[in-house]
Amino acid sequence: MHPRSDSNQHCLTFSLSVSPRCRVFSYRDHLGNNVQHFDIPGEHTQLVIVAESVVEQQPLPEVPSFLAPDAWKALDELVESGDYWEMLLPSTFAVETPALVELAGRLGVARRDDPLMVVHELNQRLFEYFEYVPRHTRVDSPIDEAIMSGKGVCQDFAHTMIALLRHIRIPARYVSGYLYRGREDHDRSTPDATHAWVDVLLPHLGWVGFDPTNNLITHHRHIRTAIGRDYADVPPTHGIFRGQTDSELYVAVQVEASEHPPALDRQLPIPDDWSVLVERAQQPAERSQPLVDLQQMQQQQ
Repeated sequence: MHPRSDSNQHCLTFSLSVSPRCRVFSYRDHLGNNVQHFDIPGEHTQLVIVAESVVEQQPLPEVPSFLAPDAWKALDELVESGDYWEMLLPSTFAVETPALVELAGRLGVARRDDPLMVVHELNQRLFEYFEYVPRHTRVDSPIDEAIMSGKGVCQDFAHTMIALLRHIRIPARYVSGYLYRGREDHDRSTPDATHAWVDVLLPHLGWVGFDPTNNLITHHRHIRTAIGRDYADVPPTHGIFRGQTDSELYVAVQVEASEHPPALDRQLPIPDDWSVLVERAQQPAERSQPLVDLQQMQQQQ
């Protein structure tokens, strides 16, 4: 949830509120992602996490339409001289399957022209191939479900593009974050959820972001929170709980643009229904009936 500070993006402030209250520890993983860790050993029925950030965005340079004729050779030399193997090998969700290889043939994904032209074309063709359908897949769905149905969400688009690029030995990584939508923007992805796109390593350009869900080259509207091999490396929340109960997850995202930093005393923009959840989460859990009492009741019956 903590936005990264790199390239054109700088996280000015970040705050994390957890209910029930607890001590939160922070660290950075090997990819430079900010991670917050906490434990709540006490009994509770709800967990509410509210994060707020102020991020400064600088304009990115224009991405050209093509590279030099020797770009494939330059890319191979770049990969050989650097540490990019993690972003070339199959990962949990970005794997090479028969369905993916067939899709690569249908979309003409091959080492031709130059790497940048291939990526531009793939970004557009995936946008046209997939229909954006919220909740059509799950967070742990394999890419074959989206490929076979032609439907999915931003996570499926990103995983498919990453696997196709690695198939022709172009390093690609998964980016998790948020997308700001203004009145004049007509993105397919929903504005009230996290977003995902792809970073591609290109010679002379470095890592360049592509958003196949909306057929965009990433720019100041894309706010990066974490990078990894795929979604398995960078879920917004991850953890375990003990108890015999089902769980449900509710997510809300609000992104606002401003020419000036917000006032220091500004309150968090928490939706009304979330305020109720926070109040309930801070209340002590109902005390369960002791096991001894239950055994006595059973004996009496």
